This record gives sequence, C-alpha cells and structure tokens, in this order.
Amino acid sequence: MLPMTSSFGSLLGGTPPTELHEQTGVNLSQANFVVVKTNVVGRSKGFSLLGLITIVPATVSKATGRMYAAAQMRLGEPQTIANVIIERSSSYWILFGIPKVEARADVVEFRPLVTPPEHPPPPKPPRDPPGDKPARPG
Repeated sequence: MLPMTSSFGSLLGGTPPTELHEQTGVNLSQANFVVVKTNVVGRSKGFSLLGLITIVPATVSKATGRMYAAAQMRLGEPQTIANVIIERSSSYWILFGIPKVEARADVVEFRPLVTPPEHPPPPKPPRDPPGDKPARPG
C-alpha cells in the first residue's frame, strides 16, 4: 500500500517539486561593489487542468535562467546577483489554472578595494613662486 501523499501526488501530475536553496555569503557592506542593474526579472508560466492536474509546470530554474539572460552578465567578470526574491503565484479559471514563478534580483560588480599606503610619503617642500627670486647684483 502506498502512502496517501504518493498516490494523491501522482493524480495531481507527479511528485511534488524539489526545492534546493544554496547560499553563498557576500559582504556588501564595504565600498567594494557597484550596482550594475536593479530589479532584473525572469518569469516562468505553466498550465494545469482544473487547477489540479499539471500539464506544463512553472519552474524556478526556467525563471532564474531567464533572469540571468535579462541580466546580461559577462563571463569572466566579477559579477553576481544579490537581493534575490522568488515569488510563486497562480491564476485560477473555471477549467484551468496558470501557475507562475517570478525571480528578481539586482546585479552587482565587485571592484578592488583601494587601501591607503601604510606610510605616506613625506610632503614636498614648497616651491618659490617665479616672481619672488632674489635679484642678482649687476
């Protein structure tokens, strides 16, 4: 005998979606980055019969892939996305439903930190203005 969730899930279009969240910490509190683009959006829409039987799923991977395409990130550049928000919503009609996934984020580019030298060079002595030269005896 199968558990109720497995048999019920197969009636609704398969197994429940798997979600994986991977997090990399980046310190954005220093002046080592520049915001390249804000509110870059990627969307994925699906289709379900009667709002229950999924025919075409709306996926996070498709939405984030479209978000990266809209961000136009360049390979080899020190860029990443920050402030990622993933929203799921659905619109239900009489005979069908339209699930939606929307991913939005900001694109930041890292800049090298400029550190002041430990020992600044000594100041140069002031130069005499050109009109203040002593006259030579003649």
